[in-house]
Parts: sequence; structure tokens; C-alpha cells
Amino acid sequence: MRNLLKAVAIAAVIAFPVATFAQNAPAAPKAQAPAAAKAEKPAKKPATKTAHGTVKSISDSQLVISSGKGKSAKDETFVVNASTTKTGTVETGATVSVHYTMDGTNMVATAITASAAKPAKAPAKSSK
Repeated sequence: MRNLLKAVAIAAVIAFPVATFAQNAPAAPKAQAPAAAKAEKPAKKPATKTAHGTVKSISDSQLVISSGKGKSAKDETFVVNASTTKTGTVETGATVSVHYTMDGTNMVATAITASAAKPAKAPAKSSK
């Protein structure tokens, strides 16, 4: 009986530190892999919108276009930065298509495409 009590006491002394170590041990690498994969998920791209109109004014940091005609015409102002791509000659009076994203309340132009200028109509010849 005495030997049995000694064996139980020795087993308890050995088991207690092993159990404590198991609780404090770092998680296995397999358990960390899914959490790391979730953390590296790419951010969503902001939605791109498009506007069309005639250039009213342009500078290095801003583009103003007028869309619509007559009383329904409205001006739209876009932020232009170094990453904005420009295709064609973007100048006052040109017809443009602007791809942009919303950054808070600002419309940030990502691409500006100028249409080829339409040739002026020749005056009609009158027959005499």
C-alpha cells in the first residue's frame, strides 16, 4: 500500500508540470496558417464610375467638365493626380470621358480619355 501511494505521488508530481507546460505551449503551425491567410486577404477595389462631358477647365490638380446641354447642364469637378492616365489631347473645349472613384466626397479621376475633335461643318454651297 505504501508503494502504491508513493507511485501515485510521483506520478502526480510529474504530471502537474507537464499539464502546465501544455497549456502555455504555442499553438501548432497548422493552426496558425488559416488565420494568417485571412489576414492577407486583399482589400476591395473602390467602384469605378464614368462621366462624359466637355472640358470647362483643367489644371495639374483639377478637371472641370460640363455635362448636359442648356438648363440641364451641370458642372462636375474631379481631382487629378500623378496616377491619373490621360489619353488624347485634354484641353478646354474637348469632349472627354472620365473614369473616377469616390474618395469621401471627392471624385478622383483615374483615367481621362479625350475624343478626337469633330471637324467643323463646311458651309453649305448654294446653287445659283
